Amino acid sequence: MAVAIPAQEREHSVGRLRQLETFVAVASLGSLSAAARAEGVVPAVIARRLDALEARLGVKLLVRTTRRLTLTEEGRIFLDEAHHILRSLEDAESLVAQHSSTATGHLRLTAPAGFGRRHVAPLLPELLDLHPRLTASLDLTDSVLDLHSGRYDCAVRIGDLTDSSLVSVRLADNRRLVVAAPTYLERHGVPRTPGDLVHHNCLTLEAESTQNRGWLFRNAEGVFVQRVRGDLACNDGAVLLDWVLDGRGLAWRSLWEVQDALARGLLVSVLDEFGAPPNGIYAVFPGRRHLPSRVRAFIGFLRDRYGRPEYWQTNASATPRSSPPAGRIGHAGSDATANPACGAP
Repeated sequence: MAVAIPAQEREHSVGRLRQLETFVAVASLGSLSAAARAEGVVPAVIARRLDALEARLGVKLLVRTTRRLTLTEEGRIFLDEAHHILRSLEDAESLVAQHSSTATGHLRLTAPAGFGRRHVAPLLPELLDLHPRLTASLDLTDSVLDLHSGRYDCAVRIGDLTDSSLVSVRLADNRRLVVAAPTYLERHGVPRTPGDLVHHNCLTLEAESTQNRGWLFRNAEGVFVQRVRGDLACNDGAVLLDWVLDGRGLAWRSLWEVQDALARGLLVSVLDEFGAPPNGIYAVFPGRRHLPSRVRAFIGFLRDRYGRPEYWQTNASATPRSSPPAGRIGHAGSDATANPACGAP
């Protein structure tokens, strides 16, 4: 028998949820006006909701001035809990609707800046066209963000994965090459073996721990690390690529990043016969008993697109040496057998 909920109680519950959503939006977007624009209301409405929330809790959550907005210590604690509450609600809705072919909810993603700009962001509009009840936000950063905070559903990551508490799906191979501008090689010569790199200016990406240890190569005895050094290093891959194009030195870069420059003759690859096996491009997410339909849809969509050879050719990127086997899934850093609940094609 259905239980009737008084109208006043319903309105009170809806109002509390709206206040919670508004607080998270303001904290995430950084201002009342930005949150108001996102919802299509005037800033005064947002301000009234925040005032009501703080009055109900009896604490100050935000310090608001004309120039900036800052979370108090109580606000930071409450924000983390609010993220978990809203995420749990979305997960519950996704669980109920998981048998539907259409994903729903808000998909929160993060990806490396360079790769995400080229190979995640351009695909999101198509994903949303396929799932009209889905929305998405994308955080592009080369920092490794905490996926256990509840602020992200899924991350796209490249290279070695170390957090075994996360689950990963391999989307494609990531082949890496040593490249240089023809002008640099004309001035300094072409390295014939990895050991020759000690006599060259090698530009490195500071954000990658593997680059700090050295560059990986392979010979008859297996994979080994070659220590390198140079006069320039950066945590931004685009800047590093600019330096290489300017003839400043050699760099060890992913094929998806440099293939266009190679095809146009702006860069030349060297030491190809010593190339190390590719590492991976992964979708990574916290382990959950029920993977939300929005995450399954995103992973399945990327695997489908990245698995098409014409995609990489059209986008002047790295054609994977071999498409990852269908349904492969495991803990981060491994390639264990698939869990069908992921819905990967």
